[in-house]
Amino acid sequence: MRYVISYDLRQPGQDYDLLIDQLRQFGARRLLQSQWIVRWDGATAATIRNIITQYIDANDRLLVTCLDSDDWAGRNLMVDPNEV
Repeated sequence: MRYVISYDLRQPGQDYDLLIDQLRQFGARRLLQSQWIVRWDGATAATIRNIITQYIDANDRLLVTCLDSDDWAGRNLMVDPNEV
């Protein structure tokens, strides 16, 4: 299944390199500056949320959604979701 991970990092000046490194280790690819897509069979949105939560601050926002159909639309994305 493909999951889209979106976040708002609300604390300026924080170091989120560990978050980005973890996303890359999952094989995630950037769609937008603060939005990634990953193919992760056997996971759930809640599982991914729980893992990502370890790498962000308590006041940051996070949304993990399943992109399990080809009914989506975008413009000028950094990667084609169909290639993930």
